[in-house]
Amino acid sequence: MRSSDPELKKELDATLQTRKELGPEYEDELVESFLEKVDQRLEARLDKQVRRQVAEQQMVVASKGPRRSVSESLDGIGAAFALAAISLVLAIPLSGLAAANAGTTGLVIAWIGIVGVNAVHSAHRFHFARRDQAKGDTDWRE
Repeated sequence: MRSSDPELKKELDATLQTRKELGPEYEDELVESFLEKVDQRLEARLDKQVRRQVAEQQMVVASKGPRRSVSESLDGIGAAFALAAISLVLAIPLSGLAAANAGTTGLVIAWIGIVGVNAVHSAHRFHFARRDQAKGDTDWRE
């Protein structure tokens, strides 16, 4: 038992003194009573620690500032890779349809559209990355 909890030590001393006075026939009740007090102490201490940890976590979250929106958080490398992969997958049927219906001119226009979509997305990501870097926010991909 820790000596930093004098109240619990007093409770134990009182329980032992009561056992001496009442005899061994009340020992079970006395032990249960003491253990309930110990349990209450532990619960109170644990509750206090949990509250402290939750408060610390809330402070950490609050100090990081406002969270980014879903669209901003999706602007990471994963979103760029996904757009590039989808563009390549869709480029095959688009190229076939464009070439079959409009010949070489249609094929060129389809590829200009595919490259344009990817270029606009990259420019958008670059713009927001530079803006966040200028603000000093280095965690723009979180």
